[in-house]
Amino acid sequence: MAKRFIQLAEVAEILDISSAQAYALVRSGDLPAIKVGGRGQWRVESTQLEDYIQRMYADTRAFVATHPLGSSADD
Repeated sequence: MAKRFIQLAEVAEILDISSAQAYALVRSGDLPAIKVGGRGQWRVESTQLEDYIQRMYADTRAFVATHPLGSSADD
C-alpha cells in the first residue's frame, strides 16, 4: 500500500531538488503540505505532489507553446 503522506526529504528526492527547494515550494504555497506532530514536521500528501507535478507539466507545455525557441526573459 502506498503511503498517503511523505516527508519533504522524499519530495526533494522525487523531484531531484534540494531539501531547501522543497521547503520553499511548501512555504510559497505552490505545494500544499501540513505540519504534524509536536515538532511540526512537514508532510505532503502523495496526491498533492502528483497534482503539483501535473501542473508543472501543463505550465511547461504552455511555456513551450508560447516560446517555441525555448528562450525567454525568465531564463
